[in-house]
Amino acid sequence: MPTTTTPPLPASGAAAPALPTPLRDRALAPDLARGMMLLLIALAHTPWFLFTATIGVTLMHPADGGVADRIAQAFTIIVVDARTHTMFAFLFAYGIGQLHARQIAGGTSERDARRLLRTRHLWMLGFGLVHAVLLWQGDILGTYGLMGLLFVPLFFKRRDRTLKIWIAVLLGLGAAFSAAMAMLPAGGAAPAPNLQQLTVAEGDYVTSMLLRLTAWAPSLLSGIATLALPTAFLIGLLAARHRVLEEPSRHLPLLRGTAVIGIAVGWSAGAVQALVHIGVLDLPNPAAFGMVHFYTGIFAGVGYAALFGLVAHRFAARGTTPPLPVRALVSLGRRSLSGYLAQSVVFVPVLAAWGFALGAQLSSWSALCVGVGTWLLTVVVAHALDRAGVRGPAETLLRKLTYRSARRRARKAPSAA
Repeated sequence: MPTTTTPPLPASGAAAPALPTPLRDRALAPDLARGMMLLLIALAHTPWFLFTATIGVTLMHPADGGVADRIAQAFTIIVVDARTHTMFAFLFAYGIGQLHARQIAGGTSERDARRLLRTRHLWMLGFGLVHAVLLWQGDILGTYGLMGLLFVPLFFKRRDRTLKIWIAVLLGLGAAFSAAMAMLPAGGAAPAPNLQQLTVAEGDYVTSMLLRLTAWAPSLLSGIATLALPTAFLIGLLAARHRVLEEPSRHLPLLRGTAVIGIAVGWSAGAVQALVHIGVLDLPNPAAFGMVHFYTGIFAGVGYAALFGLVAHRFAARGTTPPLPVRALVSLGRRSLSGYLAQSVVFVPVLAAWGFALGAQLSSWSALCVGVGTWLLTVVVAHALDRAGVRGPAETLLRKLTYRSARRRARKAPSAA
């Protein structure tokens, strides 16, 4: 009888990585949340460009202003400030879980799926460096790329119980640290010059590049050291495992409770901070209460994500096509990296001192209008790209760079076998 031979098994890394999910098959809730998150990011960043203003007790907000300015400041402090970065961390971790699950389902080995994630996060760190040097020292891409490099090996395969314990520990440490800082007496020393403001106020572009790098590099670790980002990241990993945003109908009580409690906690602390900022409420150390405001951003950011999960469930339950504004938001969420970078392309040359320096002419309310207008422009462009079936340019570049090395290994594998 003729003998048969079993073909050799493919070497590790022989399988090409799974293709990205087609746009039409992506879950609604994560992209809807990302699209709205970009509005919050725009509103959070515009106060940074008021480089001739005297900074008050809350982040980069001016210390004074008219009624419209005070309303804009209060709204931003309550709803936006210290909320966007935690929502982004949650969605970033959730996306990691989605990408990993898709790769495993497509036949990629665990080792190669983890290598793909590591490559992607390295490129995100590189994107952040370029973004910071060329345009925006407040870049967050590098921070999240570094967070992925550090926390995926440490926590990705941990049991649910382990993740929950770590989340509780980080929440407890953050609460204790924030309370301790809030109780410190106010210092009598004059405040140091604000490096962020100095960077935007620099009129020479080359010098501003050096200042941006100087401001960005420490933020890579300082953002993680606050514990807010790692906490939101771990919550996002846990939520992705159970497909909380992709299958919201299975998690309605959790989503409702998270949205109500999280937003209530975040907005309550934000209201106190806003009253302190505009001078209605007097605290012994108003700047120190900012740590409490920052800490509660964990609850608000995750609460926002839960809220969008509920919105997505509402449209799914109706069985109807979402209205145009929702579809446009989802289009931007599918291109969130491009939308984020596009804000810097508009903001920095137009508002910074080395560009048209219009930031010197704006106040809080007019800067808010610039942020909303820029975000609306990105929504329109993203929706047009979506109708044409075109992915965002930044997403395309990141995907090409990430998958190129994996495909190269797949081509080499047959000869190795």
